Amino acid sequence: MTKILLLSDSHGYVDERILAYAAQADEVWHAGDLGTAEVLSALERTAEVRAVYGNIDGADLRGRVPEFQSFDCEGVRVVMLHIGGYPEKYTAKAKALIAEEAPKLFISGHSHILKAMYDSKNALLHLNPGACGKVGWHKVRTMMRFEIDGEEIRNLEVIELGGR
Repeated sequence: MTKILLLSDSHGYVDERILAYAAQADEVWHAGDLGTAEVLSALERTAEVRAVYGNIDGADLRGRVPEFQSFDCEGVRVVMLHIGGYPEKYTAKAKALIAEEAPKLFISGHSHILKAMYDSKNALLHLNPGACGKVGWHKVRTMMRFEIDGEEIRNLEVIELGGR
């Protein structure tokens, strides 16, 4: 079983609460717009990190993390892309990755809108953890955590971090 903390859109902000949750996870997945290399480094000091860069991330972060990730976590194929959309509204890049990789879990960020949706057309779970940072139009900072056990994604939980 692998415990995952999923976050996105930190926009250069990380606090002790985020790091405390990260320390409880086996892996931290960040779906882009880290904002600063310091955010990535702080997360890397607490757990294994898989991250993608977002539209606000500069050359320093783009040199450290890729535009998208496709990987297996236990028995689950995962694709993560910052600007990916959601079921019936995927971006062209997301559509191509989904067709090529056939993930069971598709993760995106960017919108600052928390979403957990099943996509029956592509037989995958789509997750967007919202935004954990203090920049953007969202009112409440959010993250998600869940477990992957073999081929099962379970115990999905939304973590509210308070107002921005």
